[in-house]
Amino acid sequence: LPQQEELLARLFGQEGPRGGAAWEDASVRSAWLKGVHSMLQHQPALHLLCSTGGMDVIFTLQGDPSLFVASAASQLLVHVLTFSLESETPKALSTKDCDWPACAQMIVKHIEESLQSSSASHIEQSLKLLSSLFGSCFGSCYAAWTQVLWLDIEKQIESFLLEETVQAQPVLANLLLNVARSPAFCDTEGSFWALVTSALEHLTPVQAGPLAVGLLKLCKCPQDVRIQALTVLLQPMDCILRAASQPLECAGLLDQSVSDPVTVESLLSSKTSCAGLLCQTLAHLEKLLSLKHLRVDLPCVSLLHSLMTILQFCNGFLSPTSPLGSTISRNLINCSRVQKSALDVLAALSEKKDCDTLIGSLFDVLLAYLQSPNTSPTVLKKTFQATSKWLVRLQEVSSSNSQWQQTEKILEDVFVVLQKRLCSPCWEVRDSSLEFLTAMVKCLRDQKEFRQCLLSSEVLRLTENLLEDPESYVRASAVTAVGHLALVTCFAPESPGLGNQYNKESIVAKFQEILSTDSEGFPRRAVISIFTKWLREGCTGQLEDTEQFVSRVTQTVERDLDWEVRLGGLELVEVFCSQTICQLSQCPYAPVSSAVTSSTPQNELLQVFCRAKLFGFLFGSLCDCDKPVGQRACDVLVGLRGHFYPMSTLENPQEIEDSPAGRGVAWLQRTLRQGSLAQNFPTDGDAGVDFQDPESMMLALGAIDLLELHDELNKSSDHVEESPQSLLQDILAAVGIIEDNGVDCY
Repeated sequence: LPQQEELLARLFGQEGPRGGAAWEDASVRSAWLKGVHSMLQHQPALHLLCSTGGMDVIFTLQGDPSLFVASAASQLLVHVLTFSLESETPKALSTKDCDWPACAQMIVKHIEESLQSSSASHIEQSLKLLSSLFGSCFGSCYAAWTQVLWLDIEKQIESFLLEETVQAQPVLANLLLNVARSPAFCDTEGSFWALVTSALEHLTPVQAGPLAVGLLKLCKCPQDVRIQALTVLLQPMDCILRAASQPLECAGLLDQSVSDPVTVESLLSSKTSCAGLLCQTLAHLEKLLSLKHLRVDLPCVSLLHSLMTILQFCNGFLSPTSPLGSTISRNLINCSRVQKSALDVLAALSEKKDCDTLIGSLFDVLLAYLQSPNTSPTVLKKTFQATSKWLVRLQEVSSSNSQWQQTEKILEDVFVVLQKRLCSPCWEVRDSSLEFLTAMVKCLRDQKEFRQCLLSSEVLRLTENLLEDPESYVRASAVTAVGHLALVTCFAPESPGLGNQYNKESIVAKFQEILSTDSEGFPRRAVISIFTKWLREGCTGQLEDTEQFVSRVTQTVERDLDWEVRLGGLELVEVFCSQTICQLSQCPYAPVSSAVTSSTPQNELLQVFCRAKLFGFLFGSLCDCDKPVGQRACDVLVGLRGHFYPMSTLENPQEIEDSPAGRGVAWLQRTLRQGSLAQNFPTDGDAGVDFQDPESMMLALGAIDLLELHDELNKSSDHVEESPQSLLQDILAAVGIIEDNGVDCY
């Protein structure tokens, strides 16, 4: 104990690091804070910290010019306060903090004095500290003292909301949200919620937005506060509708506003703030629409009206008559930020069934964007994404009310636009057009109207042409699109006759060519992914055809320099093995007993796998220089071993060398231990092991300790390669070692 006290005195006292010139180095100050934090698990350190002036140093470091140090100081104060109250308070806390431990009283006094000071930076530091404190105290054990603390500062916080001179409103909003999440305020009664209501009224729309969306996510929040929070979020959208002079029944979203509507109108009338406010509002609305359980009702029809209005303002297709509408329209013209945000919310609204009455008008807006030459590639991509979502909704609506004519007309218009976009000189447009086509096929391939429009258009020919596109991203997207289209044109039972252009053999041959010869990795990855999808969906024919197909693919893939292509090949093999076992085994998905491992189905399985040359690919991949490939190969082999040897393995591996097959397996064992299978891999069958011999492979699966190899591969080198020290060395190597970088990395 005396040695501990001496060490603590040196750490906290003037004779310690903070008394010398080294204290000017931010890394030393960081180290000091880290040292204090480590010491605080010992009670003597906590007492000494308060008695040697250590707390004052931490208070000072809250305002350190290094953000790293300032943040660490704030987090340390949170830790000191919570630790002192938890460890030193033997009974329930009173409603006064005068009975609290000395360290806790010092921190509370510091907070109160800072909040009452005339220094804006001190006020902001204390608000951030309080926000961190309430943000970290979620457990019920914190409820009593956090409530006491809040009662001490509540009046001061309320005064900040009313004083325009205090520029800490964003921090205030975050503080109130963290307090609202605290268990101390789960009761919906009390003055706290009145303060939240006041904040929603007095904060600007930009400042109140994050608070409002956070409140709407809470399980326990008074319903009137929820409604008020939703009203705050909807005010800008309401203003848009009113500015556009919509018909009376759609004149606005809200019956009344929380704050002065003039404030929102002023922000939307300003070129500098209009886009920012709308983008923030739209991001919050998208977040709300993604929630499974929203405890307030969104006015989805009016919201959709507002979104359509925003999009029409942005592309100049709407000419409002009101002065406010004209100003907003000028501010939003060709504003891609707002367009993309509005399209994201539009896509999310497709899940809401209330909006079906507007579906015709909605597609008018979407088609206008798809057709317009002024639509930027990034906005077009978002438009495609929203259109695919709403096409699914359109099919659902049509099937329920038999309005097939509207569906057919919209699909025809979409395919006309798609044909033009597939021929765009801009590769990003061609790429997003192919992605849109793939999305449509995934969702609508079973719909008769979709198939008719697809087959009567030029889309099939244009898509196949893009397999030769000069841009590798486009070629990859074309592979994916053609692969999905084949499910409609080639592999479906009712596939139409399309001549030689779109037959299965020509597509497989073309994809094999891409897999073998394309110089870029993206198209090759797309091919192996499509091949795996076809295999999963049973599109590769009978077992014999599938066996030959898989064999050809794996022989190509194992030589590929792209590790993701090789990994995709292993996924293909895994699917093939699983399907073949299900076909040939009497009990699908279940391992056979050891008594029947020599039965005909087992022998047939081994023969199929050997003919397909799977074992050479799998064992060769175990020593792949890219660890994910080796891990996946080992996973597949462990699965096969579990099928062929469900109960036990060969007891004595030494005995297997008594036969030619056994000697080959012994060679394989030694080579795998050395991790050099890739270098010693037999190519002519004269050396090593015969990977196409069923007896050898049965022995290999039983004799080689695949589980040990599995553990070794999964152990990886993350403990070295991804250690903090290694990562920071990588950062410093990339950005150069200068003083500031060194401090931040520390």
